[in-house]
Amino acid sequence: MNYRNLITIEPNKRGGKPCVRSLRITVDEVLEYLASDMSEAEILDDFPDLTREDLKACIAYAADRELRVMIAPLSA
Repeated sequence: MNYRNLITIEPNKRGGKPCVRSLRITVDEVLEYLASDMSEAEILDDFPDLTREDLKACIAYAADRELRVMIAPLSA
């Protein structure tokens, strides 16, 4: 999924955290909701501005960031 059109970073909004479509809903908030066992339907009910595609974009963004994390070498 190409999340780049859905996840925005604006220095003066939410402290520069990645947000969904310039809304004031951050990627980390969405991920926390998903991790807390909220269903997609519950999240979408609580946040009517979000779409299922937005939720998938948050997951794709997090996965992409994880791929870019530098892995420390194993010590011998």
